[in-house]
Amino acid sequence: MPQYISTEELHKIYLESGQQICTDTRKLLKGGIFFALKGVNFNANEFAAKAIEQGCALAVVDEEKYVTENIVLVPDVLKSLQQLANYHRRQLTIPVLGITGSNGKTTNKELINAVLSKKYNTLATEGNLNNHIGVPLTLLKITAKHLFAIIEMGANHQGEIKELCEIAEPDFGLITNIGKAHLEGFGGIEGVKKGKGEMFVYIRSKQGKVFINGDDEVLNDLARENDKITYGCKKLFDVIGKDITNTETVSFKYTTRYGEKDWKNIPAIHTQIIGNYNFINCLTAASVGNYFKVDDELIKEALENYVPNMNRSQLVKTSKNTLLLDAYNANPNSMKAAIENFSTYTSENKLLLLGDMFELGEYSANEHQKIIQLLKEKNFNDVILVGEEFFKLNDNSYRKFKTTNECKEYLQQLAISNAAILIKGSRGMKMESLQEVL
Repeated sequence: MPQYISTEELHKIYLESGQQICTDTRKLLKGGIFFALKGVNFNANEFAAKAIEQGCALAVVDEEKYVTENIVLVPDVLKSLQQLANYHRRQLTIPVLGITGSNGKTTNKELINAVLSKKYNTLATEGNLNNHIGVPLTLLKITAKHLFAIIEMGANHQGEIKELCEIAEPDFGLITNIGKAHLEGFGGIEGVKKGKGEMFVYIRSKQGKVFINGDDEVLNDLARENDKITYGCKKLFDVIGKDITNTETVSFKYTTRYGEKDWKNIPAIHTQIIGNYNFINCLTAASVGNYFKVDDELIKEALENYVPNMNRSQLVKTSKNTLLLDAYNANPNSMKAAIENFSTYTSENKLLLLGDMFELGEYSANEHQKIIQLLKEKNFNDVILVGEEFFKLNDNSYRKFKTTNECKEYLQQLAISNAAILIKGSRGMKMESLQEVL
């Protein structure tokens, strides 16, 4: 029988190592623990000895032949990492908020973190480390000095959010929305609803609370049996918002169920985040802050000082043009929201650069055609569509390119100036690279 190290023993070594965990031999941490994960094209068990040579205190493998001094054996390295993260989570007494949804997970996480960090020492998911590896790694970064954790959870098939919740055990949950993302993996919109809804099912089982956009009927339905904190515009919710945006960036006001009701007396919050679809994300952050007793002045300060990055909802002024850069990712819902928002943008000279939306499977051609239809309805003339999915549609209403590079070469020749330009597409399209010639 192989001698496996227990999770409890591993946790003790992890604490002694200063809570240093690494899974990449290019980023080894002196004195840390190296988890030898396997991928489709690699087996990190082979690098365990190298990790020890380069200063790691311990390496964790799941193949007995690699076990030597300071290299320990577990049945499955990934499972061991997840079990360690869950064991660590169970030692914590701080609130843990889980965030999922089809659009805006990372934006919500960043805004909520900006607000809560005004009062608490927070730990939030870095970038989009929101999967079965990223969530455990995030949990294992929580130290005794942290007072709040915000864990982003992504999924592209049913059962994934349930699994991530069982690792992170959130006390509070938030689903940003239910939309047409990862339709291929979820098996259609009903599959998305069921998959994302696993967050609320888990929180209910734990008798925790969920934050919910009360104006969203789908979310209301999913959270029918949950203990909830509500926000929105249409009713007397726990937090009530009013969108007063009149420039490129979101401006809004909010009050509470028992607070001031005369909007003239409520201070406006002027953010640096573009797109009226981000109003609800800002209101979400204000609601979470309000529930956790962050002062209104600090909520306002946090939201006004937050600067978007990573090609998400950014307003970029180049020497020649104004770019509305929202190219981190795209699905039919977020693409529609961006186009509708841009249709209200005041400019004589507007151009849309739109890239393919990925992971739509059998729904892809239809969803891309719907985007073209929306562009026509909004009377947009200057549009360039980029990617194989747009290219193969039998609709030549707008100029099309198969690749982002071909589009970039074309734009370079045009030398566009004095234009407002929306750039959006799925991550793999790298639409943000078009900035270089604009």
